[in-house]
Amino acid sequence: MAQASQRDEEFRQYALTAPVLRTLLTVCGPLALYQALQSIFKILDALMAAHISSSAVSAVSCLSQITLMITALGSGLAVGGSIKISEAYGQGDYELVSRRTATLYALATVVSLLVAVLLIPFAVPFLRLLNTPEELIAAGSGYFRVEILCLVVNFFNTVYIAIERSRGRAKKILLINAAVIVLKLGLSALFVYGLDGDVVTIAAATLISQLALLGYALFSMARDEGAFRFAAGNIHMKGATVLPILNLSYPVAAEKMLFSAGKVLVNSMSGGYGELTVGALGVSNNIGGLTTGWHAGMLDGASALISQNRGAGKYRRTLQLYGCLLAVDVAIGALGLLLMNWGLPWLAQVFAQSKEQFDPAFQEMIISIHRWEMLGYLTLGVNSATLALLLGYGYTKLTLALNVARVFLFRVPVLWALQTFTSLGPEAVGLTMMISNVCAGLSAAAVAVPVVRRILRREAESQAGSMPEGNPSYHSEE
Repeated sequence: MAQASQRDEEFRQYALTAPVLRTLLTVCGPLALYQALQSIFKILDALMAAHISSSAVSAVSCLSQITLMITALGSGLAVGGSIKISEAYGQGDYELVSRRTATLYALATVVSLLVAVLLIPFAVPFLRLLNTPEELIAAGSGYFRVEILCLVVNFFNTVYIAIERSRGRAKKILLINAAVIVLKLGLSALFVYGLDGDVVTIAAATLISQLALLGYALFSMARDEGAFRFAAGNIHMKGATVLPILNLSYPVAAEKMLFSAGKVLVNSMSGGYGELTVGALGVSNNIGGLTTGWHAGMLDGASALISQNRGAGKYRRTLQLYGCLLAVDVAIGALGLLLMNWGLPWLAQVFAQSKEQFDPAFQEMIISIHRWEMLGYLTLGVNSATLALLLGYGYTKLTLALNVARVFLFRVPVLWALQTFTSLGPEAVGLTMMISNVCAGLSAAAVAVPVVRRILRREAESQAGSMPEGNPSYHSEE
């Protein structure tokens, strides 16, 4: 029978009983810092592309959204699987933890192999199917093929990180990913500045760093102990284990895929203002990540904590976690807005400088887009905190609805209207981003109200003894 290691059991007790704000900050803080580092890495990566040329920035920005759309398959699987693992972990059912862990690794392997077989040979037709501008296909098809190989490796790495996050290994996640980022940036700098490489070498640096992480993950899994240790004999590819994971995973995968597809569509529409507008929008998104990356890290840690406490039947504590997270995320948004209001011109100037020349028009385009986009930082904090609550409770269909609305209701139609009925230039793209991000936060707040009421009713029923505490069959979204 599977047993938890002493360290895993100690963390479980900490997650269920320690002061709420301290729990949130100690578990989510390293993850938020990691996401912030990831955002800095994306900016530095874009700067290296900018050193090659402004067209290279546009190619990387456009194709990155397409790869994110594919990454959604692995991310959705990781989120859905980690929710179910966290639920069983909080409940104290270590046999179920072990079975779900092994099965999740097996599912990730199957998905990664399917992506490799279907996409690598047909990269160019796939890009044309997505209406990618021909000049960007010519500049970036090789980059895209290498990125697909990165995704194949990253599917497994994402699942490994999600499982480590479920057991509270936030500092470990921070350290190993920081090491991967340093390796990636070092190789990119060598290839671009030392060897005068192109965008394909940037993707090659990513692939090498992801392979290094995969090697560490396999080494770590082999040495692990307790219920989270991978054992082939614990793989259970039957409905009782697989279906609950897939039932939570497919809305998350669909949400992330549609969200990225919407961004691809926005990139295509933005191309009407010229090729450089696509690059400026990508740069603006990367700059925004300096703030929203912290939100993403808080979301990752908090959703696992909420799921663990839900599994243990501690409903009121899940709401306390949500309240603290909401305050922290809004504060992050306010600080980001303040700092970006000061630093945006300088950042835009850095991106507009290539090895060929300084492009003042590109700098002004970045500023005109992001000065609008950054006004959504506060409401994105509300959106992120609410998504953590919804994911923690397994309401993945609601997160799907919110993110689809954010792109296909509040973004694409708005950009179309501005392009059709106004004479605005590239700043219309930034105005669209602001409107969609503000509406996303307001929509999340509206959804949170009935969800919180439902959780309070569960708390009352649990206290009255009408529902067995920690009984997942009663309150799971399976």
